[in-house]
Amino acid sequence: MSDQRDPAPYDALLLLSFGGPEGPEDVVPFLENVTRGRGIPTERLKEVGQHYFLFGGVSPINDQCRALLAAIREDLATAGVDLPVHWGNRNWAPYLTDTLREMVRDGHRRIAVLATSAYASYSGCRQYRENLADALAALEAEGLPLPKVDKLRHYFNHPGFVEPMVEGVLASLAELDDAVRAGAHLAFTTHSIPESAADTSGPVGSHGEGGAYVAQHLDVARLIAGAVRERTGVDHPWELVYQSRSGAPHIPWLEPDICDHLEALHGEGAPAVVMVPIGFVSDHMEVLYDLDTEAMAKAAELGLPVRRSATVGADPRFAAAVRELLLERAAAERGAAPQRCALGALGPSHDLCPVGCCPARAERPAAAGADSPYA
Repeated sequence: MSDQRDPAPYDALLLLSFGGPEGPEDVVPFLENVTRGRGIPTERLKEVGQHYFLFGGVSPINDQCRALLAAIREDLATAGVDLPVHWGNRNWAPYLTDTLREMVRDGHRRIAVLATSAYASYSGCRQYRENLADALAALEAEGLPLPKVDKLRHYFNHPGFVEPMVEGVLASLAELDDAVRAGAHLAFTTHSIPESAADTSGPVGSHGEGGAYVAQHLDVARLIAGAVRERTGVDHPWELVYQSRSGAPHIPWLEPDICDHLEALHGEGAPAVVMVPIGFVSDHMEVLYDLDTEAMAKAAELGLPVRRSATVGADPRFAAAVRELLLERAAAERGAAPQRCALGALGPSHDLCPVGCCPARAERPAAAGADSPYA
């Protein structure tokens, strides 16, 4: 097989995602999984779950993972890359441990992992690695042979992730009336996290105000805004803003919130806004509720024209990017020096998370990093 199509040493690819309920009866058990160990009462979880109940108790994330899974499989097959692709979730079926167990029983021993989170942070990277370590520990306790798992690098600045979002912004701008389009602001949105988690995101050398989490999002926002300027001739004002805060009110989280930002822009006389959810791979619940429902309601209240651009989802260019990331890592594991695609100022991310990268809130083992207890 040509080196450009050789996935060795990997014998399987695992798509690792967050998971979500697929019916009203799943909502509270799902939220219990997400918040396990925090002692949150069931009644409070029912309140939190109202977002899901508004959509029939179904999160779109699982169907979106199924679509991405199919797109990756189709891309690999078309490119002549012979590699099975499996799917596991952290918080709902198909559970990660169950998927890994099935893969091991099928004979897989070297597994590449793509997480549906593009950026560095505890919740966006290390927590996935902790869940991988938990799953490996469960298989070890069952006496099963342990596979070696490698998490593919962050892909926030890969062309296959960025380009579909550029086109999404252009499409949203085209939907605005001619009178407001040229003056439209771009609000790049991502999940708010505690400032302390942002400040310690990425390798130790990146730690500082906002850490790698904020730096990576700003880099993507600049890339998209620059591409829109090149293709339209219009320099749209933009800002990185946040959504979906869920923490205690006394803990500082990243701001400004998208709804507060819309109010501020309206007060400043902005004629229109395009919300660009760069922090999310697909249109899951936090996009559908926090942007399409809550933020859109705020915009209607203000009388502010607002559009929301599409996430990457199962775009064929993203599926091709997954293949490129896989083959790039495979070549590196074979001792080659592959070309690594990356746009912007930050360059390609590391393959192996170093010690001190996105440190845990509490000491827990994490797989697929320099501090992994699993070789």
